[in-house]
Amino acid sequence: MNHRQNVPSAGTLSGSSPCTVRRSHQLTSRETEILELLADGMNNRQIARRLFLAEKTVRNYVSRIFTKLEVHDRAAAVLRARDAGFGDQPDTVLPQHA
Repeated sequence: MNHRQNVPSAGTLSGSSPCTVRRSHQLTSRETEILELLADGMNNRQIARRLFLAEKTVRNYVSRIFTKLEVHDRAAAVLRARDAGFGDQPDTVLPQHA
């Protein structure tokens, strides 16, 4: 079964819904699932255990997600994902004390 969405890639994720992000960046359903877990703060080992995958398989998916989102690291991918509504969203942001 092919989970690919054949929709042209779009620019930024900001203001997009998770469904729009999936379509606009041609993310597969598995990539979308992994992106959600990334946005929740899980590392590759945790994702692998949750999804019953090898850690290397998760690394491969994460690399493809980076390519499709046009980011170079995990922090940028998480930021874009959270901007699009993925992951646990805090109700309020508390100021950090120095």
